[in-house]
Amino acid sequence: MKDSYTNKVGLGPAGTEDTGKAPVLIFNELMNLLIKILIKFGLLKRDLDYHLVRASMVIIYLFFGYQKWFAYEAKALIPFFNNGPLISWMYPVFGVQGASWFLGVSEWLFGALLFLGFWNKKLGILGALGSCVTFIMTITIIPFMPDGWAASAGGFPAMQGDVAFLMKDLVLFAVSVYLLKQDVERVSLPAEWAKAY
Repeated sequence: MKDSYTNKVGLGPAGTEDTGKAPVLIFNELMNLLIKILIKFGLLKRDLDYHLVRASMVIIYLFFGYQKWFAYEAKALIPFFNNGPLISWMYPVFGVQGASWFLGVSEWLFGALLFLGFWNKKLGILGALGSCVTFIMTITIIPFMPDGWAASAGGFPAMQGDVAFLMKDLVLFAVSVYLLKQDVERVSLPAEWAKAY
């Protein structure tokens, strides 16, 4: 008696086994079509992801480094420097504008090394390593940033303001580690394998 009320997968009345498959079949057909289109657009091209990730980091460093040369950015960085356990030393050494310039030079240097990493993996390693250090320094600010968690939403994990801005650095750190790993692999491969890259 129980079998007369459900189909074979137990989701509908008896006799409706095939009607439940139609949405699944349509979904599978659409997904197969989408996959074929993505393949035709070159998504599976060797190292496409690696080159896109590298190019995006170069662009990020170019723009973030550029804004460090202006007073508006030096003032905007004050709460980060004041609360950053690994970067607070920069103000006594360089001053407010000098610390901003130091960051700008560092960001342009790491961006340039990452750019050169398209052709020279050893320089890419230096850029990715510098990038990893950069984002470790900014991620460590998160626990120390005052008013970073929205009290109106119960505090942690409801982020706000500067903490929300810094959270992107978790992804940028992961990207930096990815580039570092890829470049170290390419440098350490036997010469005949390295030519394939």
